[in-house]
Amino acid sequence: MAEAIYVGGLLVATPLLDDPNFRRGVVLVLEHDEDGGTLGVMLNRPSEVTVTQVLPSWDSLVSGPPVLFEGGPVQTDSALALASVPSGQEPLGWRRLHAGASAVSKLGTVDLDAPPEILAGEITQMRIFAGYAGWTAGQLEAEIREGSWYVVEAEPGDTFDSRPANLWRSVLRRQRGELAFVATCPDDPKLN
Repeated sequence: MAEAIYVGGLLVATPLLDDPNFRRGVVLVLEHDEDGGTLGVMLNRPSEVTVTQVLPSWDSLVSGPPVLFEGGPVQTDSALALASVPSGQEPLGWRRLHAGASAVSKLGTVDLDAPPEILAGEITQMRIFAGYAGWTAGQLEAEIREGSWYVVEAEPGDTFDSRPANLWRSVLRRQRGELAFVATCPDDPKLN
């Protein structure tokens, strides 16, 4: 398990976290500053709203499932998009999340006000999120200490997993030691 919160890392809800906004959630950290707080998006909450219904011009660029994802409980009336690019590319309308050799070095945010044609052929995968998850400075650290979140490394396929409903279990299952056993926890821990 990772030691600290970092851009590109995953926050995985522990079975103790029963807040309906985050229950069994997997959050990709997009920004983190110890003084400014943390921002991320839920990777495993597809909605029933299709991209065509709200952002039809981006529909052809979105990876399956072609729906909006519930990014989190903050500003759910706004959209945020993530896309991956081939190695070394930095197309217009795309901003790298994190520099380096990690899985997120090819991942960035998309300017949804830009014409989609600019990115057509430049990105390999894309997903759009309604809203985001946010924590003020120190808030997330306190929740981690309380046992609400695990902080783990992301793998390249996590952001665009084609079976998002299984992401919580699959991320936990690949962890080392006792943390892998948490993946077998029933939906209602009281039934265990």
